[in-house]
Amino acid sequence: MDSLWRRMFRTKPTEQIVAEGGHGEGGNLKRSMSLTQLTLFSVGATLGTGIFVILGEATPLAGPAVIVSFLLAAVTALFSALSYAELAGTIPVSGSSYSYAYATLGEVVAWVCGWCLLLEYAVSVSAVAVGWGQYLNEFLGQLFSWRIPAAIANPPGAEGGIVNIPAMVVVIVATLLLLRGTSESATANTVMVFLKVGVLLFFCVVAFTAFNSDNLTPFAPLGMAGLSAAGAKVFFSYIGFDAASTAGEEAKNPRRDLPLAILLSLGIVTVVYVLVALAAVGVMPWQQLSGSEASLAKVLEDATGSVWPAAILSLGAVVAIASVVLTVLYGQTRILFAMSRDGLIPRVFQKVSPRRQVPAANTIIVSAFVAILAGLVPLGHLADATSIGTLFAFAIVNVGVIVLRGTRPDLPRAFRTPLFPVTPVLGVLFCLYLMINLSGATWVVFVLWTVVGLIAYFAYGFRRSRLARQNTRGT
Repeated sequence: MDSLWRRMFRTKPTEQIVAEGGHGEGGNLKRSMSLTQLTLFSVGATLGTGIFVILGEATPLAGPAVIVSFLLAAVTALFSALSYAELAGTIPVSGSSYSYAYATLGEVVAWVCGWCLLLEYAVSVSAVAVGWGQYLNEFLGQLFSWRIPAAIANPPGAEGGIVNIPAMVVVIVATLLLLRGTSESATANTVMVFLKVGVLLFFCVVAFTAFNSDNLTPFAPLGMAGLSAAGAKVFFSYIGFDAASTAGEEAKNPRRDLPLAILLSLGIVTVVYVLVALAAVGVMPWQQLSGSEASLAKVLEDATGSVWPAAILSLGAVVAIASVVLTVLYGQTRILFAMSRDGLIPRVFQKVSPRRQVPAANTIIVSAFVAILAGLVPLGHLADATSIGTLFAFAIVNVGVIVLRGTRPDLPRAFRTPLFPVTPVLGVLFCLYLMINLSGATWVVFVLWTVVGLIAYFAYGFRRSRLARQNTRGT
């Protein structure tokens, strides 16, 4: 039993993880991503439908103080972002929180972390692709008064749907970009990020022309309890800032650029969110923003007395979601690449195309799975359950910083989390607090998925682990 325990919690030396970086079966990944591209990768993964939808859900909880709620959520995210920044600069590889857990907490924890990210990435990107089709329909309806027929715009069982073609199309387009190469994908994402930030800034400029400070009073009608509840709601709009950490083996200068990209992306997203929230609650009474997915469109209609700005906003949502699909698919393939290299999942996921220097087979398999899920499976509320996997990964990264500082204080660190150990401890506590406040159904999905993952680990990865084979040869 003692031997089994040690094998389950064996850690992989940090030097070995870093030395293996960039190497796959059949070729190496190409280091082509600059600081700007890395930063915008994280912005692309974070700045999606959240701001288009979440404002209408959070404002009824806090009133105009929803502005402060976005700042509160940003501070909460910052604790984990600082831990990600330290570990990304210390262990600059593709596996993100999976690799960090392998270096600090052991193989089985790393597996569970990677397994949770598999659920979070695959299901969330499928749900996001479905949302892309809905916003595309909105845009087409506003511009041409025509909508894609329900039979090919919805999955089976949803409003007469047979197959969600738009959702599958956006996944296929993202796949083709990823297969062309990392540099091409990063360039496309950069263009999309500038477009969607531009649309949101357009919203702010138009809204501020009709700004009425009277709408900000009383500022916090529902008190601190409402402000905190809204903060917990909008926190999930910040998920994605860690996307740059999955690009550790394709960054030109990973030790310097990964920490900067993570923190810069969080800062950019926070500024955009706060500006949009301020503009929205300044244009119309907060009670009128309640619960509508088209809340931002309503603000523009009130500000201009016209419907044409809503078409521009819908275009921004279409671009925003396409960018999220691209970056999240990328992150999923790179985490699987790292897990495959460690022997925990089949070798096909680490095969690198010598020509394009990307994990082509991995990308095709993941994208096919996601496209089928998005096109044929009514996901329902399952997408909501993916949040708990992200929070679990965040908590693991915070714990990992504390462990690595204690076990390997000698490691060169390009960035050090300030106010250690207070910052990572607060990161863990905030993650646990948000996890505890998730619904019972979310916890059921999380527990069942974890159990299935552990069965898969002991059936496959435990014996095929590359580290286990190395240890066996060493003895």
